[in-house]
Amino acid sequence: MSKYTKEDIFRLAKEENVNYIRLQFTDLMGIIKNVEIPVSQLPKALDNKMMFDGSSIEGFVRIEESDMYLVPDLDTWVIFPWGNEHGNVARLICDIYNPDGTPFEGDPRYILKRALKEAEELGYTNFNVGPEPEFFLFKMDEKGEPTLDLNDQGGYFDFAPLDLGENCRRDIVLTLERMGFEVEASHHETAPGQHEVDFKYADAVQAADQILTFKLVVKTIARKHGLHATFMPKPMYGVAGSGMHTHQSLFIGEKNAFFDDKDELGLSKTAKQYLAGILKHARGFAAITNPLVNSYKRLVPGYEAPCYVAWSAKNRSPLVRIPASRGLSTRIEVRNPDPAANPYLALAVMLKAGLDGIKNKLELPSAVDRNIYIMNEAEREAAGIASLPATLKDAIECLKADPVICEALGEHALMHFVDAKEIEWDMFRTRVTEWEREQYMNTY
Repeated sequence: MSKYTKEDIFRLAKEENVNYIRLQFTDLMGIIKNVEIPVSQLPKALDNKMMFDGSSIEGFVRIEESDMYLVPDLDTWVIFPWGNEHGNVARLICDIYNPDGTPFEGDPRYILKRALKEAEELGYTNFNVGPEPEFFLFKMDEKGEPTLDLNDQGGYFDFAPLDLGENCRRDIVLTLERMGFEVEASHHETAPGQHEVDFKYADAVQAADQILTFKLVVKTIARKHGLHATFMPKPMYGVAGSGMHTHQSLFIGEKNAFFDDKDELGLSKTAKQYLAGILKHARGFAAITNPLVNSYKRLVPGYEAPCYVAWSAKNRSPLVRIPASRGLSTRIEVRNPDPAANPYLALAVMLKAGLDGIKNKLELPSAVDRNIYIMNEAEREAAGIASLPATLKDAIECLKADPVICEALGEHALMHFVDAKEIEWDMFRTRVTEWEREQYMNTY
């Protein structure tokens, strides 16, 4: 059931003095793009007649096939709370279509919808997702550029005066609520200058939309406080990095398909098979959930980030944790994704991995309730615990070797994503760093 009609949007635009509308979409890397139109062009946009040059967007099409259509999702209508003297600005998130009226295969939003279609064909009506994106706040210099100076020295759940980001975080929450988010909690995270805001779970497409909207709000409000917000996974050496733990569950109508009150852990056969699929394909989807060279600086022992492919209902060192809530709240928490991931692609590959477990009735390995970080290599090997890829290069190779994850992306997105990431790795690999100069200039 749609929330808005065209008539609703025309009315709201007039009542709220909206003068500009951003037709928003994302490139393959999850970077927000938009075409801004004056309100006079709104009828054309709502008739799906707005075109743009797809050849200019990362991972889209070649120059000889550049014309593409923006098809707004009316339910994503939001008026930004930061208007200007020229009136308010609204947003519509768009799907990308080819000139012949077919969905564009490389549109990240379409890739997620395609995975959801497979879940629907298996009888699941909803894929509910609750993300927990973390971020850092840094001070800016007199030119408005980010510095490496953190704005506080707070720790987990600290508050002012240790947490000097508290006012900024409160403004972020208030802005999100004005935009329709149901914020459940916000707090200081483990590292100095690190924060987390948790919002209520939603169906997968809405959750991915919300993640990108959240990132835009955080960066915008931080700047108003003279701060720079970054979702870079590991901006500082020696402290915890930023993750985006992703809670997920499948529903059939009003019933949580992951819950079974007769099971010792309260997990259904479906949940266990889904979890087995996540574990089987974790190495294959890491390049999508952890897409940067920098992502793998976070996935190291000692900072509560998962490096090992295992699960537990009792401790937080494995890749997947089972939160204690049961009934409608039964879910799994996949802990390796980071907030640099394209949320549409990340949710698509995790869903596809879980569905593969269900379709093939995969057996769930035994839980690992020990602290994996203190196990040696022989102990991990004896327990059948694999490691996540250690570098982006390793992750790319694991992705290319996993046909299920390749299928989830589709040929177009896979080719462009791998090409871009191999270039990124090669640029990193050949760059001489300050660390190398510190270590070698005098000695050799």
